Amino acid sequence: MSDAADPDSAAGRTPVRERLSALRREFHRYPEPAWREFHTTCKLVEEIEGIGVDDLFVGRDAMAPDERIAVPDDDELVEWREAARDRGADPDRLDRLDDCTGAVAVLDRGEGPTVALRVDIDGLIRAESTADDHVPAAEGFRSENEGVMHACGHDAHMTVGLAVLEAIKDSDFSGTFKVFFQPAEEKAGGARPMAKGPHIADVDYLFALHVGLNHPTGEVVAGMVEPLAVTSFDLEFRGESAHAGLAPNEGRNAMQALGTAIENAYAIPRHEDGATRVNIGKVAGGTASNIVAERVDAEAEVRGETTELMEYTRERFERAVRGAAEMHDCEVEITVEGQAPRADSDPELAGLVHEAASGHADVTDPIESAPFGASEDATFLMDAVQQNGGAAAYAIVGTDHPTGHHTATFDVDEATIPIAVDVLTDAVLAAFERDPLGRAGPDGSA
Repeated sequence: MSDAADPDSAAGRTPVRERLSALRREFHRYPEPAWREFHTTCKLVEEIEGIGVDDLFVGRDAMAPDERIAVPDDDELVEWREAARDRGADPDRLDRLDDCTGAVAVLDRGEGPTVALRVDIDGLIRAESTADDHVPAAEGFRSENEGVMHACGHDAHMTVGLAVLEAIKDSDFSGTFKVFFQPAEEKAGGARPMAKGPHIADVDYLFALHVGLNHPTGEVVAGMVEPLAVTSFDLEFRGESAHAGLAPNEGRNAMQALGTAIENAYAIPRHEDGATRVNIGKVAGGTASNIVAERVDAEAEVRGETTELMEYTRERFERAVRGAAEMHDCEVEITVEGQAPRADSDPELAGLVHEAASGHADVTDPIESAPFGASEDATFLMDAVQQNGGAAAYAIVGTDHPTGHHTATFDVDEATIPIAVDVLTDAVLAAFERDPLGRAGPDGSA
């Protein structure tokens, strides 16, 4: 559904810009993993309605829901939705989400280009440190969802997204501004349904954001380039059990099938056109040393320097896995659990970020571009905009973090949040003012 906020709802409200730290910490306290961000989405909707927007699309209305990847089963979704209710999520907002999280907020100011910002909203399934020197634990905003934490900075991303939305709302611009609050980035499952949904087709310029990534406070990378395209899989090998001593011939050994698959997958030839990656990172299965294993599960991924190289590796990976299962008279089910193409930042748009960063007093090192080296499903949205003739830029705002991303003691230097808000706000406004690709004419048409 589309919901425009009540114009009077902002009365008496403290602006987001004046409570960046408090808001980030509130998000940090209630992390939720991919597609289970019910409490998070309700809080985002509350803040967006307080800011006041022209349209607000939540849950299924924010995307093409049938394109979702790595969605938990219905029972787990219900469990997390009800946990959000128990933790105080507004019941009316919660009921609007159904089985789908995320939101798209829209400001419409008539003729002009459509500019968008994408931020991610999910946490990671990992326990957060209780150490005295871990700031969230010491200062009382450690995760209250045990076993889940914001270990990648998405709590800061959401805060930046809301503050930029508020700043653009209060500015004088012509055109349309959208903020995509995207679920399920950590599973590389949320950008595809948003990229295939109804809200990206008219976007001329897309900005995306990440904090940290080994860039310190004061450093801003205007445009990320060279991400690896990726597909991740769940593999389920099924055979038949038997006594490993008395009658091993009566079994169909799923463990052997997996072993052959591992050996053959790592033997996929490299490619002359560029780098490829294969990894089988997790396996589980079997019952005992004297029982032929009837089921073994694995998690795996393939990557490529380009989308085409990833697809080359993916096709051969799937062939190797199916061949190994057949060789040992087993069955295998291959489920895609995440996906992202290659997409690079466009220099025209990254230039606006670089200019904004260069003019900021607290940015000590503005960098035009830097290679990413890993993967990020924001590339789905970037690619969709670029395929439509628009431009995209993925900015990295440096932040000092005591340990690496995805660790139990990851934390964000909160001094970087207002830097990110300022830089992204200025870049967005510059995109409206200059229309760097000249897509919108005087009447707002391309």
